Amino acid sequence: MLLFCYNVVMSARAHIALNAHLLSGTASYRSAGIHRYLYHTLAFLPDIDPDLAYTLFVGRGEIPASQKWVVRRSRLLNENPMWRIVWEQIVAPLELVRAQPDLVHGMAFAIPLLWRKPCVVTIFDLSFLRYPERLSAGRRLYLSTITRLSARQARRVIAISESGRAEIGALLNISDKKIDVAMPGVMPDFKRLPAKQVAAFRQGHRLPDRFALYVGTIEPRKNLDTLLRAYRQLPVRQDVKLVLAGGKGWQSEQLEALIEELDLAQDVIMAGYIDNCDLPLWYNAAEVFVYPSVYEGFGIPVLEAMACGLPVVVSDSSSLPEITGLHGLLVPPTEVEAWSDALARIVTEPDLRAELSTKGQERAQHFTWQNTAQKTVEAYHKALDD
Repeated sequence: MLLFCYNVVMSARAHIALNAHLLSGTASYRSAGIHRYLYHTLAFLPDIDPDLAYTLFVGRGEIPASQKWVVRRSRLLNENPMWRIVWEQIVAPLELVRAQPDLVHGMAFAIPLLWRKPCVVTIFDLSFLRYPERLSAGRRLYLSTITRLSARQARRVIAISESGRAEIGALLNISDKKIDVAMPGVMPDFKRLPAKQVAAFRQGHRLPDRFALYVGTIEPRKNLDTLLRAYRQLPVRQDVKLVLAGGKGWQSEQLEALIEELDLAQDVIMAGYIDNCDLPLWYNAAEVFVYPSVYEGFGIPVLEAMACGLPVVVSDSSSLPEITGLHGLLVPPTEVEAWSDALARIVTEPDLRAELSTKGQERAQHFTWQNTAQKTVEAYHKALDD
């Protein structure tokens, strides 16, 4: 099999090396966003251009099956950021000398700076610049330095939203002409499910008949304090509960304290991390999806909720309006009264919910992982042709 893959690489018009070390080997909230983007992009990538072959550098992470991969797994524990940095900047250049690719794609923030041949780098967001307090001083320094240098050295930079493209240009001083956009997609699993299946799921998890759902990490930039204060003002709060689903992140204990302070313990359900395979059922069981985040590189949960026919209320900041278009309720992220009014509208107007449900499903169909992979390959060709 290895010989077959080697022959494929040798016969291809171009050989691409992919650093996918941020693919997760275990299911956790930390595997959610970037892991899903990498995995689904890789799943569609080999079929976009038959003239491209790939060497995939990865740790213990799960990878899509393909005869076009030559897979090289690192023995370093790449879940540890320090070891991943060692591989990225010291081991990778040595591996690339052996592989001799025509192009290297750093699929998450960094390229090996000692490798001077053509490179592409994907930058998911610049939260480490916007919210530096979330990281240790060492990690913050590395990310801000290596991402800036990688963006300048790479021939092409891939952003995952138009707002991301603008932010990379402004904060990293990168020409807009050098930045491509490859937005995430949504998998076919995210769709309307049979009512009986959803009812059985709701009963099995002892969920209320009516609830608003948030899915994402529990941390300050998700702006859940504004959501809680707005929800507290909801006149029908006793009839519509609030479910916060996601792993605990930075300063999550402050949110738990706020729930107690606002006397919402009986109305707010902390569901914890939800595995990806169960997410479609949670979206289908809810009445409305809420996403008050003040900053997102993209916001995949919003897209997944829309694909499941769930009406959405989201912040009008960063990338989120790019997902919903005019097919969701957009609210200034920190205005409690505006959030309370939007929640009141969505839970008391069934015609509005039905309209947003239909339009949201139609909107979600425009986002596919095949298109993500297509845009990625287009960036490869631009880099190779420069």
